[in-house]
Amino acid sequence: MNFDTSKLCILAGNANPKLAQEVAQYIGVELCHAFVGHFNNGETQVMISESIRGKDVFIIQPTSQPVNDNLMELLIMADACRRASAQSITAVVPYYAYSRQDRKTRGREPISAKLVANLMTTAGVTRVVTVDLHAGQIQGFFDIPVDHLAAAPLLAGYIQTKNLEDVVVVSPDLGGVTRARALADRLKAPIAIIEKRRPKPGCAKVMNLIGDVKDKNCVIIDDIVDTAGSLCEGAKALVAHGAKSVYACCTHGILSDPAVQRIEDSPMEELIVTNTIPLPEEKHSSKIISLSMAAPIGEVISRIYQKKSVSKLFDSIDIIKGKG
Repeated sequence: MNFDTSKLCILAGNANPKLAQEVAQYIGVELCHAFVGHFNNGETQVMISESIRGKDVFIIQPTSQPVNDNLMELLIMADACRRASAQSITAVVPYYAYSRQDRKTRGREPISAKLVANLMTTAGVTRVVTVDLHAGQIQGFFDIPVDHLAAAPLLAGYIQTKNLEDVVVVSPDLGGVTRARALADRLKAPIAIIEKRRPKPGCAKVMNLIGDVKDKNCVIIDDIVDTAGSLCEGAKALVAHGAKSVYACCTHGILSDPAVQRIEDSPMEELIVTNTIPLPEEKHSSKIISLSMAAPIGEVISRIYQKKSVSKLFDSIDIIKGKG
């Protein structure tokens, strides 16, 4: 990229250093030198090894497992940058922890997603970049700008390479219809909806299927795959209703045990995730495909830094393919 990067600083925490390196390479800069580790008593230690006075700092740190450690790293890094007189501090949080705790569903419950927003702002964050929030209204928990990126263009681009015919995009629940429609519009496909209920957290029961999937290639779309229980049950229901094949696309692959084994045993052809959360070696599977969000994130960072429009980010498929 041909622009002056002298005031640009990209910092990486320990949550996903590979993604941070890929983003820096896309932009054409080196990561700023910093030590992010721990004292002997377990407290987080941050030391930034170069001057960031007057610079626009971007901290790349998804708040994935271990969630609280990675969140504290982000907050302490932001505080260090604020005290070092950074001009702006943008938290690039591809996966936003506690996003499923966005409202009270019963008495005496916290709204943890709002608390995390408050903590970031208090630490000195002046802008947030994130990907596929579980609930879009979390953007309103912040009193600072939030750039909410979608992985749908990246996921759609991969699905198109499969050259599937008679595609149906499937929402795994009623609440995911908007997300399914966004993918379906890109694939020029109809949608179907799985109606389910949750007797208890982490347990889902398929009640009904809305739409025609017989002899169709189905693509389930969701934002998060955690234990993969409901995802695999949905895949089984689609096959039972005559689906020709089942693929699944999920932005954030948490993949808590026994998710990988469930996916291996399921009728799904592939589960496509992005690298907003790193995929450790023990969670690798021939059925799990990980796509890089480095190009879209790198593009949005460069646009913010150059004070250009971010809303046009996904207008060009070249950006999604990393040819920006």
